[in-house]
Amino acid sequence: MTALTFPLTDPVMIVALAMLIFLIAPLVMNRFRIPGIIGLILAGMIVGPNTLGWLERDPTIVLLGTVGMLYIIFVAGLEIDLEGFKRYRSRSLTFGLLSFFIPFTLGTLLGYVLIESWMAAILLGSLLGSHTLLAYPIASRMGVAKNPAVTTVVGGTILTDTLSMLILAVVAGASQGELSAGFWAQLIISLIIFTAVVMIGVPYISRRFFRQIHGGASIDYAYVMAVLFICAVLAIFAGMEPIIGAFLAGLALNRFIMENGPLMNRIKFVGNALFIPFFLLSVGMLMDIGVMFEQPSAFVLAILIVLFVIIGKFIAAWITKRIYHYSNDELPLMFGLTIPQAAATLAATLVGYDLGLFDIAVVNGVIIMILISCMIGPSFVEKYSRNVAFAEEQMPYRRSMAPERIMIPLSNPNTMDYLLDLSFTIKSPSSEEPIFPMTVVQSNENNDDNDDNEAKVAQAEKMLGHAVIYAAGADVPVRLLTRVEDNPTIGIHRAIMDNRISTVIAGWNGSDDHSKYGLGRVMDQLVERTRQQVVVANLNQHLSLTKRIVVILPKGYDHMSGGYDAVRLTKLLANQIGARMLFIVIQDDTSTYEKWINNEKPDVEAKFVVVEKWLNIKRYYEQTLKEDDLVVILSAREGTLSWHPRLALLPKSIHKTAVKNFIVLFPQEYPVDNRGTRGTNVPTSTFAHKTYDE
Repeated sequence: MTALTFPLTDPVMIVALAMLIFLIAPLVMNRFRIPGIIGLILAGMIVGPNTLGWLERDPTIVLLGTVGMLYIIFVAGLEIDLEGFKRYRSRSLTFGLLSFFIPFTLGTLLGYVLIESWMAAILLGSLLGSHTLLAYPIASRMGVAKNPAVTTVVGGTILTDTLSMLILAVVAGASQGELSAGFWAQLIISLIIFTAVVMIGVPYISRRFFRQIHGGASIDYAYVMAVLFICAVLAIFAGMEPIIGAFLAGLALNRFIMENGPLMNRIKFVGNALFIPFFLLSVGMLMDIGVMFEQPSAFVLAILIVLFVIIGKFIAAWITKRIYHYSNDELPLMFGLTIPQAAATLAATLVGYDLGLFDIAVVNGVIIMILISCMIGPSFVEKYSRNVAFAEEQMPYRRSMAPERIMIPLSNPNTMDYLLDLSFTIKSPSSEEPIFPMTVVQSNENNDDNDDNEAKVAQAEKMLGHAVIYAAGADVPVRLLTRVEDNPTIGIHRAIMDNRISTVIAGWNGSDDHSKYGLGRVMDQLVERTRQQVVVANLNQHLSLTKRIVVILPKGYDHMSGGYDAVRLTKLLANQIGARMLFIVIQDDTSTYEKWINNEKPDVEAKFVVVEKWLNIKRYYEQTLKEDDLVVILSAREGTLSWHPRLALLPKSIHKTAVKNFIVLFPQEYPVDNRGTRGTNVPTSTFAHKTYDE
């Protein structure tokens, strides 16, 4: 029988204790409404060699901690809102520079006075200049994630983290040699080459990988991890720290991994459950409270670090508030978002310690600063996000009061994942409703042939089983539906009625059979029978490869009862996949649509073009459309205000272009809209088209 001795040396016992800590520490912190990250750091301090001595910071802990350090920086690069940075680039640049250089200057002066080393002082200043958006999920939950002040902070994070990483690279290189002209030349050249290889090479390879290789969830995750660690190795070859490579890898893959998709969920799950907790545990094990009592200067250093971070971040937020006239509630909200120090700070502190620039007293001071800042930030954000949300002018609620329920009739296993991804993308993050994958089994004309029907049902259930696994990867609940009907359209329609479905997402293979809407007999019947929002999608590659969404708007769409919701859906889709928008408006004024786009959150880059005649639309989009565009045709049912026979010609025509993905969207028709009229019974005299050949 193996005796239990401390510190633990058996790998199984080490992992068992670590997993127990990962389970208990966050639960204990949640009871006190303290971020779980603090609990893991404190647990590392308690069980580490400087307190109870249960665990040594041995090669196992160091290995897993290093992976976690790279992982947390990589995820930070993935989560940065690049589109938000583009939209508010001037504000983000101003705030980012202020938020970095004010604390950086204070921290550098403090470091030189107390540590008496310029390299260590500059590195300490860079730590204070960076920040982690630890409290951002709180702002998102309060509904102010797209507030201009919040977007300014998120965009500024790119600058603060990038500057912090660059200074770390310089300090790390300088600590191993002299700051000669050759050193700077080598650093600049290697940095340029390395950055170009990652920021150009990774997107180039990733676009082709996700477009041509469909290896499933495990292959996609393996590819992302390969990119992460290869970029980290390339950073070492370039003479920089591997966390620089991890950060750039996250930025390079940012547009290819959708925020609400299964791949992002897997990345976060593995990191949050395993690698990042090991990193936090290893950082906590560095802390030695005894040094605070043995060296009073260490305690003074910790207090001053906390004080300088608070002062520096508050001054930056106050100056930005004065320049851009943010409200009194937005000032503390910005301060609360930038005060927490975690990801980049922890990683750079560990690098500084390994390089010998920081002693244990500085490490203790930084960790105490992290603990205090991670408690101050979320409390400010929770309080003032609520105030900002109450003060914001709200758009009128125009959607029906029915719950948001999305149903996906499945028939083609090859495009099933793409349809599911589309449903995850347009599904409201706040909705707790499941999605409804369904299959319709067309019953055999011979009613006595039950064996054939059972075989078809078993095959359909196998397809639905894959949908369950895929949706579970995105952490999206599902409710499976199976119907046996002679007519597939009747089966889908009955499922819509029975489950109060609000949106139907169906696939289309490109065949029209000369049908009314150009989408085939089944889709024609479905559109005619339903009044729900129907999205017919022809998808042949990942939505994440989309750079631009081209929306075709027929005349009078702003008078359709569900027109506002349809336009709103296209904007939500553009925001989720990080694409810009081009609206092609046919024979109509754009002022109403511009107002809808500008007033409705979130903000996206949108351009409007008017085409005066239906005959010109084909010539225009043939010259405009590109392979990585997503075309959305906002269509209409026959007899409604925006119906035009040429709408039926668009799907087949666009299918022949280079575009890989396009959608035909029929809006929901409310029984009574805001004009008091039925959306489906518009008199012929209301049509503004002179002739259908126009």
